[in-house]
Amino acid sequence: MANLKEIAKMPERISGGHRMCAGCGAPIAVRQILSATKHDVIVANATGCLEVATTIYPYSAWKVPWMHSAFENAASTISGIEAAYRSLKRKGKVKKEIRFVAFGGDGGTYDIGLQALSGALERGHRFVYVCYDNEGYMNTGIQRSSATPLYASTTTDPAGKIRQGKQERRKMLAEIAAAHRIPYVAQTAIHNWSDVVNKATKAFEADGPAFINIFAPCPRGWRADESKTVMLSRLAAETGFWPMFEVENGEWKLNYNPASRKPITEFLKTQGRFKHLFRPENAPLLEKIQSNIDAEWERIKKICGAE
Repeated sequence: MANLKEIAKMPERISGGHRMCAGCGAPIAVRQILSATKHDVIVANATGCLEVATTIYPYSAWKVPWMHSAFENAASTISGIEAAYRSLKRKGKVKKEIRFVAFGGDGGTYDIGLQALSGALERGHRFVYVCYDNEGYMNTGIQRSSATPLYASTTTDPAGKIRQGKQERRKMLAEIAAAHRIPYVAQTAIHNWSDVVNKATKAFEADGPAFINIFAPCPRGWRADESKTVMLSRLAAETGFWPMFEVENGEWKLNYNPASRKPITEFLKTQGRFKHLFRPENAPLLEKIQSNIDAEWERIKKICGAE
């Protein structure tokens, strides 16, 4: 189990002063993930908020070897690095144990980078891919991605007279990763540091590819209070909006099952991207969202054997 005192003694692998927005969930996710291994780490980073704001020339917030990849190929980059490492290790040119991790946002993972991710998982490289999911293309202007939830208002799917935000439900990416039959898949969220670290520890030690989808609120894109980031993450779990589970060698496990789930309105009302849903005429849309989440929650519980 994660030990906070031991984690606190570890050297930081990403520094403060990184220029991410106030309240951004991504650097919280990175710090938690990278605290889960004592081995040396090499990082590949897809284009996105995390990459842009941590490496503003001529500065870098990274204290580990780090490589910038395009939006679409972080998984290919890290798998190539991992393959080179294995070759050098076979030849006796590298002795130390090194872990490999790629970070990408939902735009660079759910959408643009899905092909490269799928290929790397299928090939069986030993690496961890972490998607920090802030539910949109925040770096380029708050456009919708396939991680954006139903009826959220974005710059490319704005709420108006004809359409009330995004019309499609979000993609279930962790399940797509699990379908590759890889050793470890997890869905977690930044408010629960012990859950994140425990899952990242398993991911780093997995004998093959591992995938972590971590909920990382974006106050700027969600039109939310920047001091409420952790609260937003907690509400996502407590309402069932973001189920927390893991798939270890094909075995599904639900990690958090609230005794009484909060209504989804408790989560939605904290964010300006959903404010249009609280107009009287849009009450049926709120009911639809709640119905969808109820059904999805029961489905996940059934898969995990937690009915």
